[in-house]
Amino acid sequence: MVEFLDQVAAAEKRNKSFLCVGLDPDPERMPSHLAGAADGIFQFCREIVDATHDTVLAFKPQIAFFAAQGAEDQLRRLIGHIHDTTDVPVILDAKRADITSTSAMYAREAFEIYGADALTVNPYFGLDSLAPFLDYRDKGIIILCRTSNPGSAEIQNLKTGDGGTVYEVVARKAAGEWNGNGNILLVSGATHPGELRRIREIVGGMTLLIPGIGAQGGDVAAMVESARGGGVIISSSRAVIYAGSDRKFAEAAREAALATRNAINDALYAICNDIRA
Repeated sequence: MVEFLDQVAAAEKRNKSFLCVGLDPDPERMPSHLAGAADGIFQFCREIVDATHDTVLAFKPQIAFFAAQGAEDQLRRLIGHIHDTTDVPVILDAKRADITSTSAMYAREAFEIYGADALTVNPYFGLDSLAPFLDYRDKGIIILCRTSNPGSAEIQNLKTGDGGTVYEVVARKAAGEWNGNGNILLVSGATHPGELRRIREIVGGMTLLIPGIGAQGGDVAAMVESARGGGVIISSSRAVIYAGSDRKFAEAAREAALATRNAINDALYAICNDIRA
């Protein structure tokens, strides 16, 4: 098991949680006293982290929300803060990939500049573009498979020559020939429980990053049922970090994180009881 997955397992056990809080700081939605501050993005995310770190198994900053504000240094500071003050691993949500030489620079950016513990990547360039990421054997490489956005079926559900779909091809390769270092995870959205179930059938116990609950409307019980049989990292962003809009926003985020964690755990408990029955 790679170090990232060890970190996730330890946080899951310590915090009794499968929840990952996504950090998507949008100044237009942040509390007004932070939206105009020079380091307001860092302050906003830091307070969310400090309020919720004992309720999660990972944090997932989305790089676009920092880069669009010229706040890359605040992102570095945030990841450093998470590592310095918590035992929770950091997934950098950047969805990188390109030709091999460029992927090598993307990998260096994520793991050596920002210090992330895992990175989301795009599989559609093939294995040669993924290799520079996979060579960081202690890091989690999280490959897009069946994403949570409404239009994802347009490409991901296309039929291949053997009658399968594009997302099934990605799942098989990720679980097989691509995973020589054992550090691959897959993204599969909660908004598509049927496809999530099919991916679980293909990849077995491989850990899945599951976005789409909360603001995107994915059903927690259906998601938990579809993903049963392996590891999960269940991500919620906007429903947690924007639960409040005043100076008590971090307290509201904590309440939302606890409620989400407990809803996931309740759904798992119900499934376990059904199995025993």
